[in-house]
Amino acid sequence: MGIADSGTGGNGQPRADLLVVGAGVAGLWLSLKAARAGLSVALIERDRIGAGASGGFLGALMPHSPERWNEKKDFQFRALVDLEAEIAALESETGLPCGYRRVGRILPLHSQRARETALANIPQARTNWSDRFRFEVSNTPDRHDWPSILWAPRGIVHETLSARLSPPALLSALAARLGQMSNVMIREGVALTGISHRERRARLSDGSAIAFGHIVLANGVDAFSMIAQAQETPDLELGGPVKGQAALLDAGAPPDLPVVYHDGVYVLVHENGLVAVGSTSEREFDDPTGTDGRLDDILKRARKLCPLIREAPVVGRWAGVRPRAVGRDPMLGPVPGTPHVLAMTGGFKISFGIAHRMADCLIAHVSGSEGPACPESFSVETHTAKAEPSGKTR
Repeated sequence: MGIADSGTGGNGQPRADLLVVGAGVAGLWLSLKAARAGLSVALIERDRIGAGASGGFLGALMPHSPERWNEKKDFQFRALVDLEAEIAALESETGLPCGYRRVGRILPLHSQRARETALANIPQARTNWSDRFRFEVSNTPDRHDWPSILWAPRGIVHETLSARLSPPALLSALAARLGQMSNVMIREGVALTGISHRERRARLSDGSAIAFGHIVLANGVDAFSMIAQAQETPDLELGGPVKGQAALLDAGAPPDLPVVYHDGVYVLVHENGLVAVGSTSEREFDDPTGTDGRLDDILKRARKLCPLIREAPVVGRWAGVRPRAVGRDPMLGPVPGTPHVLAMTGGFKISFGIAHRMADCLIAHVSGSEGPACPESFSVETHTAKAEPSGKTR
């Protein structure tokens, strides 16, 4: 059923079963899952697809540590495992590569304490990650330049669960698939300006309106204030922006090299041999999309960490703000008091690895079908309980 076939919301305006606000990785996966489930979907984006936090080029897909297992870690683990098949299906449908590969990850060990912790995590990984993925401690890396042995005086952790993808390629494939579907309408350059909850009607910046069955706020940092307004607590700060900066280097590196991560620095190789380096986590900043000396510092650290890229020229620089919910976990599910309004934001650094599974949770909620269990810590109620009108957390 297409948008035109699902009726109108009065005054001749179109109506969609699901109105998705925000065309980043979250909104795109949600729109695809909803369309596959037979729902009519309207996807609106105030700028262009991938213009916000999803528009970078890092694409690291790394799990949480295997100890102190909880619902959030289990949710992310299952999402990382399932993503391989999800992307294979998307590539088959579109013929477009997403740059996905399960390359694993190396963690240099700087201290004896870090080594002892890593050794203690081996049985935890075997239990919580299953025997399918290895978590090993070695005395030296396989290569002297990835990473430098000088950064791993107590050896390395090498695990095989982590993967990477190309964010621009994934977004292009998702958008292409949505463009093939008759029950999806995508409108770029149009922002949400208001919601009439009684009529279930959204007002848009171009003066038009869309009626909906459910509306999902998947528009990153902007979603936090909209969720607060929907709860009639407009001064409640449910989250905020964290700026990240990253760089792309022309290194001609082998694409099967594992991701290297150490002390906040990510280094990974894409299928085309370009190396992505990132990223900063800045809570205070003046320019949300400008790169500066903080990125230069990350680059210096990355070149020392991985000598393979020591002389590689920088061919791209990126900066953007990522949504960090007040409860630190993603925010997912119905907004209290307005069950037709749903949240899907706050993924911060892990959105690319879990967005498809978050979408499954929301589609199950909307359709009344069975879906993945959503951690309680993801709920809007949990985040609201941790927020104060002043914006300070308890």
